[in-house]
Amino acid sequence: MMKTFRLALLAGIAIGIAGWGYLAYPDIVGAVLFAFGLLTVVCYKLSLYTGTAGFVPFRDEEGKSCLSSSAGRLLLVLLGNIVGCLLVALLARLSPMDLGGTAQRILEGRLAIGPVRAGLLAIGCGFIMTTAVTFAREGKMLPLLFGVPLFINCGFPHCVADAFYYLAVPFSFTMSRLAEVAILYPCLVIGNFIGCNLYRFIAPKG
Repeated sequence: MMKTFRLALLAGIAIGIAGWGYLAYPDIVGAVLFAFGLLTVVCYKLSLYTGTAGFVPFRDEEGKSCLSSSAGRLLLVLLGNIVGCLLVALLARLSPMDLGGTAQRILEGRLAIGPVRAGLLAIGCGFIMTTAVTFAREGKMLPLLFGVPLFINCGFPHCVADAFYYLAVPFSFTMSRLAEVAILYPCLVIGNFIGCNLYRFIAPKG
């Protein structure tokens, strides 16, 4: 468990740094720079929620359900990712750039469309991420390099990247909308999970 948490923590740091790049250049340039985070995760074999959710087993070798253990691992990975994002977000508050203002606009946009629509859009991100990671595990990085800017420019939320953005938002704004964020965020996590597993849900092997 500790090893998983540490790998998840490092993954969160990598995504936080990538998110920092996007907040500094919130356009196609920043979207391309964000790919650094996913490349780091793949190359160092770190544990990222959206890189893990599509590959956790639903059943063990004997055919018995192992959903509880897989869910526990995913929650641990997500927790580590969020803590890693928090560390980078605290550092981002020291930057002279208006990172918090850009992050706030992202959060306002998510809140404006509501948790259900945001969660449904998050499915697109999960689908792209599992596809990209599947190819990356075979040494093919182009789907990852194209997939990251694609989900960002499509407005598909990535729950770990969003964790960094929300943690970088000015504290006063977050507290004023805390109840809404508390409803929104789980919807993104669930949406990403569904998207990551679309292959298995729609076209299961065997």
